Amino acid sequence: MRIAIVGGGGAMGGTWAGRLAGAGYEVVVVDVAADAIAAIRSSGLTVDTVDGTITTHPDATTDPARSGLVDAVFVFVKSQHTRSAAELARPLVSSTTTLISLQNGWGNADVLAEVYPAEQMVVGVTYHSATVRAPAHVAHTGRGPTYLGPYVDGADLARAETIADLLGAAGIEPIVTASVKTEIWKKLVLNAATLPAAALSGLTAGELGQPGPLLALVDALASEAVVVGNALGHLIDRDERLERIHTVLAGAGAGKASMLQDVEGHRTTEIDVINGAIVRNAVLMGIDVPLNRAMVALIHGLERSWAR
Repeated sequence: MRIAIVGGGGAMGGTWAGRLAGAGYEVVVVDVAADAIAAIRSSGLTVDTVDGTITTHPDATTDPARSGLVDAVFVFVKSQHTRSAAELARPLVSSTTTLISLQNGWGNADVLAEVYPAEQMVVGVTYHSATVRAPAHVAHTGRGPTYLGPYVDGADLARAETIADLLGAAGIEPIVTASVKTEIWKKLVLNAATLPAAALSGLTAGELGQPGPLLALVDALASEAVVVGNALGHLIDRDERLERIHTVLAGAGAGKASMLQDVEGHRTTEIDVINGAIVRNAVLMGIDVPLNRAMVALIHGLERSWAR
């Protein structure tokens, strides 16, 4: 299979590209970051893992038109860039290409579905984590399951199973499920509870997970998100989510949440597709979520302050 990673110059995209190239697949990294693309083309893509460091040499370009059609396109960009990434990927996509979104938040796949046929899309969520150390150099910092399923409710699982097979060959644990959107909401609960709390407090994951008023706020944010998810038809157990969140925070130690990294770099955050998505769906269901609304207001206020 020929595989394109749109956003492959970033942390997760780079990790996926390195893993897939290392498994023998023909991979092309597509990114608008010219420095990352130049570094990959000159010295390869380096991924630090718990098992050691691997360097591969995938194709890399800022112009996907030179790469031709591929069998699968993974989209690994921030939510605010999903639309432009979808347009950038057009030269890669044929009527048989599968598009995969494993992005954080809720609604990225809907944006992709406005550009490409919904039946060609596989969506999901991953509990892997990574960070950029330098252009063309990423660290695969955490592992966990990756859930995949069709974007179209009730659709056949064949496309998702094909993608799962290639991920499995690359050492990425895949789970194919028809209830993939519930899994996405479950990850949304975790992100909505932890990301803005870390971004506003400046605390690492391990510090955020210490018992006290801030962890109680994390739990309350998660509880609001669970109520909304259940109202939408996603069967989510509140106690399981809270236990999972506490485990993730304890295991991440000195790791910094992605939203905290964005805030430290004065970059636009993904608050609108995380807590913002919970607020929008809560309004539709007639549910009040004051804590999630507060997180959206505070993060947007912080973003506004950078303009000064």
